Amino acid sequence: MAPERDGVREQRHPAGATAAGRVRTPRLDQPRPPRRRLLPEWDPEAFGRLSERIARFLGTGRFIVWMTVVIIVWLVWNISAPEELRFDQYPFIFLTLVLSLQASYAAPLILLAQNRQDDRDRVNLEQDRKQDERVIADTEYLTREVAALRIGLGEVATRDWIRSELQDVMKELEERQNGHRDHHGPIAAMRAQRSPGRDADDQ
Repeated sequence: MAPERDGVREQRHPAGATAAGRVRTPRLDQPRPPRRRLLPEWDPEAFGRLSERIARFLGTGRFIVWMTVVIIVWLVWNISAPEELRFDQYPFIFLTLVLSLQASYAAPLILLAQNRQDDRDRVNLEQDRKQDERVIADTEYLTREVAALRIGLGEVATRDWIRSELQDVMKELEERQNGHRDHHGPIAAMRAQRSPGRDADDQ
């Protein structure tokens, strides 16, 4: 029986067939190999910072001055220079194309910078809102604590109240002592008035 079972096992799993026919699945404890991409990759954060720098430069007076100087030099050169050296004849179509290209790139860069600024403003507003909520919660907590302290201080004995209570107790003790002396005074006087001879007779 044992040889037959071994034969069946050999028929089901022939040597070399299991290793070759088994499909290799990616292991979970190992990272996947990076995929090859045809398009170039770039860091969006770095590109956003570059766009913000360009947008800031486009919004300064220095850029306007430099652009004005370049346009004036361009026009003067293409008007007064010899015809062999002119590269943009009137009506300056090449200059129009350059300015259009500059505007077509400047507009998306400015929009990208504005979007990044809007994202930062949104994050700052969210942080300010959370901070305001914490401040309001802390203020409410302190208000409740101050109210509890006021209520507790209303039940605490003050120095004047303790002094007045002690004075009342002292007066009450003095009145009791005076009343005790008055109560025992006639008995002591009657005992003093009795003669010693009578006391001897009584004995």
